[in-house]
Amino acid sequence: MKRLYHLIFSFRKSEFEKSVYLLIGYRTTKMVLFHTALNHRSIKDNPSENNERMEFLGDAIISSVVAEYLFKKYPYKGEGFLTEMRSKMVNRQQLNHIAIQMGLKRMTRFNKLDGGLKSSQIFGNTLEALVGAIYLDKQYNFTKKWIIEKMIQPYLFMDELEQIDINIKNKIIGWALKQGKQIDFVLADEKLEGRRRLFTIDIVIDGEVITSQKGYTKKDASQIAAQKAIEILQIT
Repeated sequence: MKRLYHLIFSFRKSEFEKSVYLLIGYRTTKMVLFHTALNHRSIKDNPSENNERMEFLGDAIISSVVAEYLFKKYPYKGEGFLTEMRSKMVNRQQLNHIAIQMGLKRMTRFNKLDGGLKSSQIFGNTLEALVGAIYLDKQYNFTKKWIIEKMIQPYLFMDELEQIDINIKNKIIGWALKQGKQIDFVLADEKLEGRRRLFTIDIVIDGEVITSQKGYTKKDASQIAAQKAIEILQIT
C-alpha cells in the first residue's frame, strides 16, 4: 500500500512539475516557489503558504518592466500617454485575461466551492504571483525577458491598445447623461484581504444597483464595474 501511495504521489508530482515547466518554459530546482505561487488564500490561509506576498512582488516587477518597455518603444511620447498605456496593459481585467489564456485558471488552487471566485479576478493575481516566483528563482533580468516574451508579445498588441479608451467609466457616464439617467459609483465595501485593501464599487442607475465589482484600488474597481455594466446594458 505504501509503495502504491508513493507511486501515485510521484506521478502527481511529476504531472505538476510538467505543467509548471510548460507554463514557465524552463526547468527549475525551486518548485516550492511555484507551489506557493499557485495557492490562493481560500485554501491556504497562512501567508507563507499562499500567493499574496508573491503577488505583491510580481505586481511591482510587471509594472516596472512594462514602464521600461513603453519608455523605449515610444521615445517621443509624453508621460500622460505612457501612463495611460501602462494602465491598459497591467489593469486587473487585462492581467486576468492573459492569465486565463495562459492556462492559470486550470492550475490555480482555490476553493472551487466558492462560485464567486471562479468568475473573479484571482487568476490575474496568480499571474502576478507567478512572476514573483520567477523573479525569486531567476532574478530580474531573466524575469524581464520572460514578461516581454511570454506576456507582452503574445497577448498585448500595442496598435490595438492605443485605440482603446482606457476610461471606460466616462463611457457609461456619457451614456447615462444622454439617456437622462442618474448614475452613481458607490463605495459599497472596503476591507483588508490579506495584506491588501479590497474595494467594492456598486454602479447605481436611477436607484438600482446594476453591478457590484471588486478591485485593489477604487479606480480599478470602478473601471471593472463600468465594463461589467456596459456589458449588462449592452452599450455599444
